[in-house]
Order: sequence, then structure tokens, then C-alpha cells
Amino acid sequence: MIDFEIPGPAKEVQDMVHKMAEGLFRRLSRYYDDHEHEVIKETEEIKKLMDEIGLQTMAAVQEQGGKGSGIINMLTHEEYNWGDAGIILGASGFGLGNAAIFAVGTQAQMARFGTRYASMAITEPCCGSDTASIQTTARLDPETNEWILNGEKIFVTGGDRCELVVAWASLDRKLGRAAIKSFVIEKGTPGMTVTKLEHKLGIKASDTASIVFEDCRIPYDNILGSPEIQAKKTTKTGFKGAMKTFDVTRPYVAIQAIGVARAALDFTKQKLEEEGYSFPYDLSQHELSLVQKAVLDMEANLEVARLLTWKAASMLDTGARNSLEASFGKAKAGRAATLVTQKCVELLGPLGYSREWLVEKWMRDSKITDIFEGTGQIQMLVIARGILGYNRDQLR
Repeated sequence: MIDFEIPGPAKEVQDMVHKMAEGLFRRLSRYYDDHEHEVIKETEEIKKLMDEIGLQTMAAVQEQGGKGSGIINMLTHEEYNWGDAGIILGASGFGLGNAAIFAVGTQAQMARFGTRYASMAITEPCCGSDTASIQTTARLDPETNEWILNGEKIFVTGGDRCELVVAWASLDRKLGRAAIKSFVIEKGTPGMTVTKLEHKLGIKASDTASIVFEDCRIPYDNILGSPEIQAKKTTKTGFKGAMKTFDVTRPYVAIQAIGVARAALDFTKQKLEEEGYSFPYDLSQHELSLVQKAVLDMEANLEVARLLTWKAASMLDTGARNSLEASFGKAKAGRAATLVTQKCVELLGPLGYSREWLVEKWMRDSKITDIFEGTGQIQMLVIARGILGYNRDQLR
């Protein structure tokens, strides 16, 4: 029988993170939303608390026989994002680039880079979802045995505060996806320049940067995976290896969406209950008011998204390929969060739209979850290909 109950040790970790999110993140939410690009002064305090939670997480996993780390990570990250999505992106010690290093890096690379915050640079002015059109190049200088990168990346989450950047570049643009590799560049490397910080709709506590590489030289060992370019049908260490990153990151983006939407829904239910509303689960649809139906429908959508996301995370735990399941969770959660937060603003009326409450901020914060790490439309395309067994050429 499938058991959806959260084990005791995991529940203790979840409760600990919830208290941190409520007591610290919520207190800082409006300030860093108003002071975009300001360095988060509490970063070290947050990292210290997250390190303690990490130790508790490891203990909980060990208590469960070494199983379930993926689900526990989903539980903790939902609570972090329930507190504030921008702050957890802007102050944690783990960036999207760390997921890339974890997905395709060697043991030596994980030892070198694993504890340093890494952003991930994929999107370019000429391409977003169509990663085959990446123009940034990397060539090997045989005399110095260094890679030389040239190109421009935009919308790099954490691109200013990072210690490392994982950038996607092509070894030969004529060969398309097969020649795309990922490279680790240390912040401050000559030839790498942060040229712009974006002013955004939401998650303002996290910076989003543009980065230019001009004859940027990095060590040979900073390539993730093999430098060999193989035929498209057989390559596992080129583009397919780089794409494995999304199998790791998409569940985290999905749980970010769920955390933000749950924050808005929890608050909305509280305010409606103060006005005399109740939300019974034992009445038929025709016995419920329009407001009651709306709230219960939002709860159901978030629960579906949560279970899909947990499945993707649990598959990652066992080493199973979860590309399709990661897209299921990301597509459902990103869309659900957008609709839920908008509906919460609507149900709360003028005060929901005002800055007196954080609901309007949660609506703004939620939208990015339907865009980055592959838009909702791209997820639908990935899902359709996976279900129908079509490749990229057969279904565009």
C-alpha cells in the first residue's frame, strides 16, 4: 500500500523550517521586495540556520534507512518558499548551477565546486527555450590547454552574487545540440563581466544578471562531462548530459511554486474565516458557496501539483530517469501557482491588491515559476513527446 503520511523525523524538520520561514523570512519579505539588488544582510544567519536544518535532514534520512532525501528536500523547500521565494534564492548556499555540477560533474569537480554558490547561464539574447540555437562558443587553446569562452548570457539567476557560473556553450555551432557542453567559470575570472542587473516583477531579493564572456579563459578540467562530441543518437555526455540538470532543478522550481501559492492560500483562508466563512470537505458541490468552491478547488490543484512533484523527487532519489515526471510537476505547479495567487488577490478585493498585505507580492513572485527552467508551454511539449514517444523532429 502507498503511504502518503510524512514520517515523524521528516515532520520535525518540516516544522523547524516552517518556524524559520515564519519568524525570519516573512519579517524580511517586504523590505527586500522594496530594496531590489540590495545585498541581503542576513545571508550568513540564513546560511547558518540552513546548515543546521541540513544536518537535521541527514539525520532524518538516516533514521529512515537512508531513503527519502528527495521528499524531505521537497518538504523543506516548500516551507522556505512559503516564507519568501526571493530570499531563499538570494541567500541560500545552493544555486541552479550547483544542480548542474551535481547532475554531470565528476567526484573531483563536486569536491572543488560543491560548497560554493553556482548560478546557471543558459539563456541568450537570441535564444531562450530553443537551446540548440546557443551562440556562446568554447574552444580549446592547445598551447595552454585552456577553454576560451565568448558570448553573452541573459536572465542569469544569482549571476551577481554567485561564486561560480555554469555556462552552456558550443564547441562547434555547426553540429547543433551534440556540441553543447557546460563549463564552470569562477567569479572574477578575466574576460567575464556582469553587464546588467534586471528590474523584475517578483522574487526581487534574488538578482538576475546579464553576463558577457570575452576571450574568457578557464582551466581544461572546468568542463562538466566529456569534451568529446558524439553523434546525436549516442551522445550521453554532451547536450543530454547537460539536460539532466533539469531533472534535478524542475522539481525544486515546482515546489517553489507550491510554497508561494500555499502562502497566499493559507493567508486568504485565514482572512475569510475571520469574516465567518468555513470550508467543509463533507458537502456536495451544490451545497457550497462560490467562495467555498474556489478555495477547495485551489487546495485540490496544489495537492495534485505536490504529489506530481514528490514523485519526480522520489525517482531522483532512486537514480531513475525522471525527465517526464519532472516536467509533469513543473507544468502543473507553475500554472496552478499563477492561477491560485491571482484568485487569492481577487477574493480579498482591494486589500488583496494593496501593499498592506503580502498577497500581491506572492502573485508577482509566483509568475516566474511558470517561466524559468522551461516555460509551461515547453513542459507541455516535453510531456507530449514523452507520452507519445515522439522525438524533437517529429513534434515541435
